[in-house]
Amino acid sequence: MRARRTKVKGEAAVYHCITRTVNGERLFQEREKEMLRRMLWDVADFSGVEILTYCIMSNHFHVLVYVPDKQKVSDAELMRRYQVLYPKPTQYQVASADVMKAQLRKGGEEADEIRRKLLARMGDVSEFMKAVKQRYSVWFNRTHRRFGTLWAERFKSVLVEGCGNALQTMAAYIDLNPVRAGIVADPKDYRFCGYAEAVAGQPRASQGLAFIWANATQGKSGQQAVFNEVLAAYRMLLFGKGANPETFKGKRMDREAAVQVLESQRGTLPKTVLLRCKVRYFTDGAILGSAEFVRGFTAKWQCEHMRKRPPKIHRMQGSDWGDLTVIQGLRRKIFN
Repeated sequence: MRARRTKVKGEAAVYHCITRTVNGERLFQEREKEMLRRMLWDVADFSGVEILTYCIMSNHFHVLVYVPDKQKVSDAELMRRYQVLYPKPTQYQVASADVMKAQLRKGGEEADEIRRKLLARMGDVSEFMKAVKQRYSVWFNRTHRRFGTLWAERFKSVLVEGCGNALQTMAAYIDLNPVRAGIVADPKDYRFCGYAEAVAGQPRASQGLAFIWANATQGKSGQQAVFNEVLAAYRMLLFGKGANPETFKGKRMDREAAVQVLESQRGTLPKTVLLRCKVRYFTDGAILGSAEFVRGFTAKWQCEHMRKRPPKIHRMQGSDWGDLTVIQGLRRKIFN
């Protein structure tokens, strides 16, 4: 039976979501990545969720999203969001939008039904991912004269504590995807990730990075000064201080060497080194954050997964992760 995802209905929450192409096929070149990048931002705008960072690779993508508290949405905002999905509408879509506007102005049961249907697609991480994957599949298959399933499975997600070490470390793990794949040495040089967009000055990506590092910049004044502090703090997490993050004790560390240190020698590695490996905590940990944060969801997780006993809270192993814990222990094998 497929494991269900812990979701926080109607409450603000942050999720790391990941989904892969069928059979892991490397289908996405630059054009395909660019279209997926645009769709992520557009669907986020429609859904009322905030993308904090993301990364699009040739056969999968990651996105870190903040889902705010349920809020009242005006009719004007509902129609604005609806039209975000159709920037170049067909005649039918234009006519449909005009009818919807007229019915909303008129009020009554038909207006209530329009609101209900649109609002049901907003403020929910599952609806956001469903819309992205469905819309992109239609575009991709039509463009490449292809038919059939594009995505391998329903997306995986991890509920992430929405501030501090957990949020910052998860964001760094996502933005370092092209570095782990050997595409670039610095994620700012990979245009299909949130960090690169933020460095380039894209406002929405910059806002996402500022959200991730909000606690670290409290008390700072001036928008540019605050953002400079954010970039400096984030680069410290990505690269460490005064050392090559790919080395440990003067020796170059590849994945095999890291596995040897962690799993055979039961040692630890610097966070900047370990973040350059595919660490399962960030994709399979289910809930990631401080012990207090994770403990707050154990009863819900136990109920959703129909477990007889409450799950244990596991400290993340292999590095100095600070206070980070997960609900899925992964035992000794922490690499993908």
